Amino acid sequence: MYRYLVAEPDIGEEELRNVVEAVKSGWISSKGKFIEKFEREFANYIGMKYGVAVSNGTVALHLALAALGIGPGDEVIVPDLTFAATINAVLYTRARPVIVDIHPEYWCMDPDKVEKAITPKTKVIIPVHLYGHPCDMDPIMEIASRNNLYIVEDAAEAHGAEYKGRKVGSFGYISCFSFYGNKIITTGEGGMVLTNDDELAEKIRILRDHGMNPEKRYWHEVIGFNYRMTNLQAAIGVAQLSKIDKFIEKKRRIAKIYAEELSGIPGIIPHPEMPWAKNVYWLYSILIDPNKAKISRDELSKRLEKEGIETRKFFYPLHEMPIYAKYGVYSYPVATTISRQGLNLPSSTKLTEEDVRFIAQKIKEIAFT
Repeated sequence: MYRYLVAEPDIGEEELRNVVEAVKSGWISSKGKFIEKFEREFANYIGMKYGVAVSNGTVALHLALAALGIGPGDEVIVPDLTFAATINAVLYTRARPVIVDIHPEYWCMDPDKVEKAITPKTKVIIPVHLYGHPCDMDPIMEIASRNNLYIVEDAAEAHGAEYKGRKVGSFGYISCFSFYGNKIITTGEGGMVLTNDDELAEKIRILRDHGMNPEKRYWHEVIGFNYRMTNLQAAIGVAQLSKIDKFIEKKRRIAKIYAEELSGIPGIIPHPEMPWAKNVYWLYSILIDPNKAKISRDELSKRLEKEGIETRKFFYPLHEMPIYAKYGVYSYPVATTISRQGLNLPSSTKLTEEDVRFIAQKIKEIAFT
């Protein structure tokens, strides 16, 4: 067991009280007061009108695309550096993903590459707010508007992050969140779809529940899915949401300490925060430049592990994995480089300031020897 974890849930008495209340009410499955409360309060927190709670972040993306009618013959633009759920959701609809490179300064989808990837078949752009940093949304929104495209935000890793003072997840026609156990707030498993379109929200709710007519029980007019969240999960989510600002403040404090302690180490590039962004540092991340550092990324990770310090390498670029290679029709020098250099450091909100300084000190000791 590691002493210093990359991420872990921060659960307390409030969550326990809500779960006990849900259990005592008898509503432990996909009905109960906590589901609607969580949907309403999370949508309000992000700045959207309607929330639909679902069983995880991947199905949130799938439901979003399904509700928009995306299917065979359509193209959906995704970034090369992201978790596989982003591209898998596109493939579930039998649409064609189109992979684009990322921006070297902030590691998210590069708007210039998006522009060049658009064809008459393009229907959706999925910006992914990677590791807690927002995408540059203005140019992406402008491209989408000019080409009559939908934006579906993948904000799974960026609860509460902001772009020019506005929370991510409030820009897209639909936005999707994950509440997996390592996210900023968690329901164990779970996700949320947000939109400002009431008819679309209702369509997503119907698709979430087997395509059943809400006014005529067991009457199915469309083929849907079983993507519901349970009242027990939502009970945890309500309590977690009440703490989200505290969690984000702690994440940003951890990032500040890392940035201060690791500054000046040759070859270590800190997690960026652009002037237009509020990074929530879901996972505080660094790059190890092999041309300047005295130690490789992989060797640093191995030696930290021996000290009881867990780290996590960045995602592999999508285009490098054989199952996705045919969707990588462009060159991806930025994603390839950053993937090979990137390392996520312990970022749990349970870490003390002393813990973070200890981890940083171990990195300095290893990096300078």
